[in-house]
Amino acid sequence: MKKVLISGLAAAMALVSSCTEPQGSFMTTEDLGVRVTAEENREYSYTDKKAGYWYGTTHQESPEWWSGWNMAKKRILADYTLTVDGVALNRAEAEVTVYPERLERKWTVGTKETFCLVDNLPVIYIGLETEGTSVACTLDMGHIVGVESSEDGLFFIPREAPDMRIMLTTAQETEFETLAEGISAGAQAKGFLLTYGTADECRELAYQFRTSGSDLLAQRNERINSLITEYNPLKSNLSELDKSLAWITITMDELITCQQGNGIYAGLPWFNEYWGRDMFISMPGACLVTGQFDVAKEILKDFAKLQDTDPSSETYGRIPNRANLEGILYNTTDGTPRFVIQAYQLAQYSGDTEFLHELYPAIKMSIDASIRNYTDSKGYLTHADADTWMDVKRNGIPGSPRGNRANDIQALWYEQLTAGAKIAALMDDEGSAEEWSGLATMLASNFENDFCDKEGDLIYDHLNADGSADMQYRPNQLYCFDLIRDFDFRERVTRRAWEELVYPWGVASLAQWDPQFHPQHENWHYYHKDDAYHNGTIWLWNNGIAMQRMIEFGQVEPAWELFKNMNRQALHEGAVGSLSENADAHPHEGQNWVKRSGTFLQAWSNAEHLRVWYQHFLGIRPDMLKGVIVIEPKLPAEITELETSVKIGDGTLHYKYADGKVAVELEGISAELVVYEPTGQEDSPAFEGVDFCMPDPLESYPCFDTYYETALTY
Repeated sequence: MKKVLISGLAAAMALVSSCTEPQGSFMTTEDLGVRVTAEENREYSYTDKKAGYWYGTTHQESPEWWSGWNMAKKRILADYTLTVDGVALNRAEAEVTVYPERLERKWTVGTKETFCLVDNLPVIYIGLETEGTSVACTLDMGHIVGVESSEDGLFFIPREAPDMRIMLTTAQETEFETLAEGISAGAQAKGFLLTYGTADECRELAYQFRTSGSDLLAQRNERINSLITEYNPLKSNLSELDKSLAWITITMDELITCQQGNGIYAGLPWFNEYWGRDMFISMPGACLVTGQFDVAKEILKDFAKLQDTDPSSETYGRIPNRANLEGILYNTTDGTPRFVIQAYQLAQYSGDTEFLHELYPAIKMSIDASIRNYTDSKGYLTHADADTWMDVKRNGIPGSPRGNRANDIQALWYEQLTAGAKIAALMDDEGSAEEWSGLATMLASNFENDFCDKEGDLIYDHLNADGSADMQYRPNQLYCFDLIRDFDFRERVTRRAWEELVYPWGVASLAQWDPQFHPQHENWHYYHKDDAYHNGTIWLWNNGIAMQRMIEFGQVEPAWELFKNMNRQALHEGAVGSLSENADAHPHEGQNWVKRSGTFLQAWSNAEHLRVWYQHFLGIRPDMLKGVIVIEPKLPAEITELETSVKIGDGTLHYKYADGKVAVELEGISAELVVYEPTGQEDSPAFEGVDFCMPDPLESYPCFDTYYETALTY
């Protein structure tokens, strides 16, 4: 592969500026509308970027327990019904289009509903344009325990937040009549408002929206639109690619909130809280490749405040695994290394080191505490059975025990040490830098000997407490390559993992030939879903590292096929614009594709998809601490033209691909560019004939030994 070094801003601009004139316009939110039929009846969600979200389905009332309006982890409203001239509007008969900032329903009776949330305010706008003369809105009473009348609107008391109120009132100030479960008014009401808070707060929010609602909605649309027109615009010869990545960028941003300080929800519906592990796995795709550096800084700072600083605590030095309004838990090993790694990667993208001064005490404490309390004689980081991302427990028993030295934990510990050493050097703490670098070197020198089966093309999933190797075949080994010098071995490990774990629909958590394998995530007549969670179930976030490894070895086309399948999910399956947490490993009988499961929108699924696109397909990898930006494109044959831009440092990198060449322009960035000629699929004997894993189950699995006539439940 040919490499071209371009030194300095002026030289870079002179070389490529003539090649990067915009060709046509980028997509906006108006271009992203997804039409949904009644037969599809797809899920959709919106957040207010603070503490509230709405989940629904396009054409039916939503029966799930999390349906409707959720505020700060409390279910406050399940659904609502609209009526025109005394006739309820049947959603099944509506023409529905889902946009990133609004949902529109249109009926043949000349009525249009526009549903929107508002940034940072607990307000829902249900706009209603109609040829009728009267309109009404009634609320589902499933989460409501009381109703109070008022001249300003009708107040509802949520069961899970009895000290608060939901106010239902008209969108325009006008007379209304109170119904048993709602209000009615003339068509001039233009729809309805839902506000949440104390009674006085609800009134003030309604007044605020009535006086400046159009501005509030325009500001929300402008913010969302900027994510795909200013920060991450994309225009290629593949409209499906452009549209899916725009949607995934926007739904990823939906999860960046300020519910409890700044953070990233792990997922919707039931993970609308901050998980350290999930948040820092998500940060590169959520904040770094999308140019939201200030957001990332605030997240790191706010989570550093939650560190366990008690020297007598057994979790001393750890960043929380989970922080919600009920409390803080430190029950994971991997969240803390990822905190340090992301601090350093943020500095590489932004070029800023000032924020590191504020974080450094937490960084130093995290590493020193681990050295003191958790490392063994070989430098490995030790941990409990469920203290990795495979963390599920049922009745207190780990579902996939990985103690006490998991391979991915050692890789993260190595990265934490090396990133920490570089940060220590920036802080003029040479003693710590030297100590941590030395420990990283020792760790790496031991890992290849202790964890690698060179004959079996296997990196052991973990070492047990007695030093024996665990032979279960899991995807965690793909995260360990920085600890292994043997190139050919890494290549063989990648091929075997792809063919034994990577299905067209995602990466399985356990090989199908393992007796503990569970073909479907949910099969309640045979087993509890938690038993399958990490024992066969697909985890979409692992797609990122699987695609990355294949791309690194020149296997662009297989990676691209998996990437396209995820794009299809976002546009045509499940929740509009979103990637789910999980999927089944094997389709149910009679099906040729698997069912999605877990959360309908998962942060690390979206984020890893975006990260691998920018860092490995486009090949944009900045290190502004060194003043260098590497561009190493590895694009599939299907992409023939592409134009995009990304934020780096204080400026913007403009990127264009056409006629087999890439052109780059730096705007407001002073850096050296290391540009490689674009490459696609590379022939390699090591990968000849490589293909996806396909379902090939054993004759029997222990998970099917017992059938429960009455299906199991949570």
